[in-house]
Amino acid sequence: MAQDELFTVNPDAGPPPEPTGANPVEPQADPATSPLAVRMRPRTLDEVVGQQHLLREGAPLRRLVEGAAPASVLLYGPPGTGKTTLANLVSIATGRRFVAMSALSAGVKEVRGVIEEARRRRQYNTENTVLFIDEVHRFSKTQQDALLGAVEDRTVLLVAATTENPSFSVVSPLLSRSLVLQLRPLTDDDIVAVLERALSDERGLGGELTLTDEARAHLVRLAGGDARRALTALEAAADAASATENKTIDLAVVESTVDKAAVRYDRDGDQHYDVISAFIKSIRGSDVDAALHYLARMIEAGEDPRFLARRLVVHASEDVGLADPTALQAAVAAAHAVQFIGMPEGRLALAQATIHLATAPKSNAVVTAIDTALSDVRKGAIGTVPPHLRDGHYAGAKQLGNAQGYRYPHNVPEGVLAQQYPPDELVGRDYYEPTQRGGERTLAERVPRLRRTIRGERQV
Repeated sequence: MAQDELFTVNPDAGPPPEPTGANPVEPQADPATSPLAVRMRPRTLDEVVGQQHLLREGAPLRRLVEGAAPASVLLYGPPGTGKTTLANLVSIATGRRFVAMSALSAGVKEVRGVIEEARRRRQYNTENTVLFIDEVHRFSKTQQDALLGAVEDRTVLLVAATTENPSFSVVSPLLSRSLVLQLRPLTDDDIVAVLERALSDERGLGGELTLTDEARAHLVRLAGGDARRALTALEAAADAASATENKTIDLAVVESTVDKAAVRYDRDGDQHYDVISAFIKSIRGSDVDAALHYLARMIEAGEDPRFLARRLVVHASEDVGLADPTALQAAVAAAHAVQFIGMPEGRLALAQATIHLATAPKSNAVVTAIDTALSDVRKGAIGTVPPHLRDGHYAGAKQLGNAQGYRYPHNVPEGVLAQQYPPDELVGRDYYEPTQRGGERTLAERVPRLRRTIRGERQV
């Protein structure tokens, strides 16, 4: 063989076999033996449920799926919201080969192998590749860096999925080369639509089984916004129901197959108000165990964790107040934690705040004080601001007598001095009455002394 022939590309030669770790997936219908969640994966944009903020006309993801200029994408959102499906649709729309990898099992060697394979296929067959990487946040910095060159020169069109905020889990160079799109949890209506399609579609159950309203509601609660979880539970229930004569999936069938009892809780009905009322009153009554029971009941039933966090913030002031000044801090921190990390981990912050509030000393002095003050204002007990407290920074204020005679408290050693602060009509009116419980015990001694000094009765 001539030396030159060693370096000549044979146009009839095919590319080498797939590298280890890659999972090429052809964008076509799955066989009937596949799991229901796989069989029901949307084949077109019209079948996608939810994520309308990304799929409306002119939105970046719709333009990409419909074949606009390709761009690498980071899909960020909770499980079961359609990240893999959208990656597959991008592959179909752009006419590219689809290769899936999981960051849980692939290393740098596998990543480089897929990239090299994509480069060879483009050279031999002018075939381009969509590389889908699931759980990309689990890749190390080195593994993520290995993608940069291929993304930059578009050897691969990267579609990466992550359940964590990519701003914290993906290296900056990869972020700057990708379009970051956030997927939202599916709504209850979205999950119902997914279930109904699976029941009637030939790829699914083909209309052979019926689903009762109670069973449907329980499946929606079990799903928690995750379409894959909903379809997996439906498939298990369908297998059990198929053995019965009436071919009906009822609540008992669902409970028996998923090993999880239905919580009687209607987020828009009496149960919602009854359970949250019991939760609040248990905290107020310092029964930490009852409070945790009702919290668990609402979490298990799929109550919005942000609603629970808001109630904790309210009752940190309403039922604990300054008897434990750290209660509000704990409740606000729990609300931020829920917003930041979501569920199910957010349950820990909610439980911590619930325990804190339930076991804290109680005082309603804060709510009593502000409500009494509001009552006076609404009755017309307002009066004018004393002249020495008015703003004196504008031209002509001095001629009006504003800010004249104001005494600066920091000029005296005690930091408190005799001076009128309320309007004339409200001099001597007391609103805040601290209790003798918890941190307010100290305030119960200090506040009367402050009042006497301010009103000129005696020094602190």
